[in-house]
Amino acid sequence: MKFKITIISLILLWFSFGSQESNELPEGFVYAKNVIPDLNIELRYFTTNNFVGDTIDGYKANKLIITAEAVQALQKVQHDLQQQNLCLKVYDGYRPQRAVNHFMRWAKDLNDTINKQEFYPNVEKRYLFREEYIATRSGHSRGSTLDLTIINGITNEPLDMGSPYDFFGKESWVNHDQLSKEQKANRQLLQDVMLKHNFRNYAKEWWHFTLRWEPFPKTYFDFEVE
Repeated sequence: MKFKITIISLILLWFSFGSQESNELPEGFVYAKNVIPDLNIELRYFTTNNFVGDTIDGYKANKLIITAEAVQALQKVQHDLQQQNLCLKVYDGYRPQRAVNHFMRWAKDLNDTINKQEFYPNVEKRYLFREEYIATRSGHSRGSTLDLTIINGITNEPLDMGSPYDFFGKESWVNHDQLSKEQKANRQLLQDVMLKHNFRNYAKEWWHFTLRWEPFPKTYFDFEVE
């Protein structure tokens, strides 16, 4: 019996140290790559390529963290898309509350508009909260919300969705009517495959989805992405 326990312990240690992501996470959270190894991840808030124009507080690595329930559903989405030579590309998942606080500080500085032309050319910065493009609490901090798109499985090029990720304006509304036939079809494909696996969308952002029956519906976490 002692020998069996020792073997089991060694196996568990091997998995612990040998896994692709070994940082300890709060119970219920996982590194998405451990479950979906071929997932394309580009966390924009770990870079300067975002509406703030700077790396955001709490993002210390390009590692997607989400709840176990969300990653299981996301794996099914990826599988369905791969049958069409398509894949997912994820721009954000779990978001620490400190990152949301960073957005709030940035929004109060009305003189900092370095990326206005690229991300919110037709919306005054002072109205980003009123127009519900930024919030003081984000569903991302609950761990089951994702920002994502679809890419070509061969070229890795994103499908044309009619507006870039994190573009604040009516062009990004899911049902925006001034889109080409191809753009409408691409958005509908994303909406359909996400809804099929129990992700509901946010009407003002074609890329934003939250898992239905999420495990932490009232808890906003603040551990860092690392």
